[in-house]
Amino acid sequence: MSTFIVMLTNNDITVTECLEVYDEIKDAEVEWIGFKDKNATEEKLRVLVDAIHRDGRKAVLEVVSETVREELSSLAMARSLGVDMVMGGTHVDRALPALAGSGLPYYPFPGQVVSHPSILAGSLEDIVGSARDLSMLDGVHGLDLLAYRWNGGQVADLIAKVVAASQVPVVVAGSIADAGQIATVSAAGAWAFTVGSALFEQRFVPGGSLRAQVDAVCAAAGPGS
Repeated sequence: MSTFIVMLTNNDITVTECLEVYDEIKDAEVEWIGFKDKNATEEKLRVLVDAIHRDGRKAVLEVVSETVREELSSLAMARSLGVDMVMGGTHVDRALPALAGSGLPYYPFPGQVVSHPSILAGSLEDIVGSARDLSMLDGVHGLDLLAYRWNGGQVADLIAKVVAASQVPVVVAGSIADAGQIATVSAAGAWAFTVGSALFEQRFVPGGSLRAQVDAVCAAAGPGS
């Protein structure tokens, strides 16, 4: 089974009420809580990360900024906040020196990631090749694959081939919105997956609370997710 990373995000930005949202779901059976590097101050995120850690959970910052300057600023913030993992980002050659010595697990995007909200472009072969090359770099601990943001073919095939080609764990992130997609991610061998927008859009339990959405994703992911 793949691990469920709850994202306190909607439309690729951290929700304004992230502290209140976390309080609503904090008793759910989840280990990882994530947020983006957009639409929240460092002060607010520090309060959030402290609460996540106080509850015995792990915090994830996903970088979706597009410029080198913004990405490096987000990585500096990740170090300052003391998150447990940083995902995303496309400027790996600049990110690795910025994270050197931090001990912070780093899961960049493989393939050509463009725009915001982020989308994955390119052929299957190019994405798999990028994943293979990135996974061999010192300082890269995993990959953040935008499989359901790719329109190049069979998503299940993409995930399976990236997992097979990589020497590090793979997280499938972005636009997961039903139990079938979660099953596909798990069957393809991904270590984890994220769900954010679909929780706020009530895609898993129409009309249900946010806690009900999280519980439904946990149930779809299976025991130990």
